[in-house]
Amino acid sequence: MSRINLLGLDLKGMEGFFADIGEKPFRARQLMQWIHQYRVVDFAEMTNLSKVLRQKLEETAEVKPPELLQEYLSKDGTRKWIIKLSCGNSIETVYIPEDGRGTLCVSSQVGCALECTFCSTAQQGFNRNLESSEIIGQLWLANEALGKEPKGNRVVTNVVMMGMGEPLANYNNVISSMNLMRDDLAYGISWRRVTLSTSGMVPMIDKLREDCHVSLAISLHAANDKVRSEIIPLNDKYPIAVLLEACKRYVDVQQRRHITIEYVMLAGINDSSQDARDLIRILKELPVKINLIPFNPFPGTDFRCSSRPVISRFQKILTDSGLVATIRKTRGDDIVAACGQLAGEVQDKTRRTQRLAEEKVVTFQ
Repeated sequence: MSRINLLGLDLKGMEGFFADIGEKPFRARQLMQWIHQYRVVDFAEMTNLSKVLRQKLEETAEVKPPELLQEYLSKDGTRKWIIKLSCGNSIETVYIPEDGRGTLCVSSQVGCALECTFCSTAQQGFNRNLESSEIIGQLWLANEALGKEPKGNRVVTNVVMMGMGEPLANYNNVISSMNLMRDDLAYGISWRRVTLSTSGMVPMIDKLREDCHVSLAISLHAANDKVRSEIIPLNDKYPIAVLLEACKRYVDVQQRRHITIEYVMLAGINDSSQDARDLIRILKELPVKINLIPFNPFPGTDFRCSSRPVISRFQKILTDSGLVATIRKTRGDDIVAACGQLAGEVQDKTRRTQRLAEEKVVTFQ
């Protein structure tokens, strides 16, 4: 019989596990601290558990983080970790250090099925959802690699679910992982510092509103449906007006202060002055801050980044209207770790990579 991996269980799941093996619920709290705060994976070293319980745990469970395969260090201090999964795929996780904080960009899927045309991950196709142990395992491994002391200051102060995949398409595992990120028995990160980024899965945004208190970022990237559908096919199912209504509902709950709007700057696609004015019009009723993201190229793409003067002009139009708009500083591009560049190694079950290759052959004939 296979043993359950306790790494991915949040408090509710851990209490359920201990109930199933006939133990008191408070044991869940002890085990969570051992696993996530002290990063102990050997039950024999969990000294405040009885010998009988430790033996029972050895027989029924394990604590198995994913395997760190390779690390890349950027000249700006950004780190990218290649993480090997048991299925033969690999994913990428990025750590971005800044003054006073460290942000970890976490993946939720092996590849992505949404096919956004400006994103390197989407070009790899899709294999599967990550288990909760593989999601929270990225944070566990980051703390291990960065040498965090159990009672020392946090090295990872912020987590963004913006890595490979669409988090809301792997809902249950992502929720369990974010619960662990926020739990004081595990990582104790404030909800304001845990951000989920979505391309706009509207029903799941409404479900998230009820289930988990975290910050929300929307990958908008266009101010009208025609352009957005061309670069984000999901927009055909959930157009901008429907998506923004879901955002309004999300803001109304638990006094969330704002939603982050992510907007990648694509030359000649979405960067005109009219695009900026359209963005002002559709966002005027939402408490938002806008993150303008210079496009980061990847092999095979035809997109180009807007020029710095164009991005600055776009930002000025937004800020002159009273909106908060910042230009994201590109980090880790020398190790292909910048926004939109994460690819990993995906055994594509969607045949997307094959279809793209066939389309290029037809185009050039």
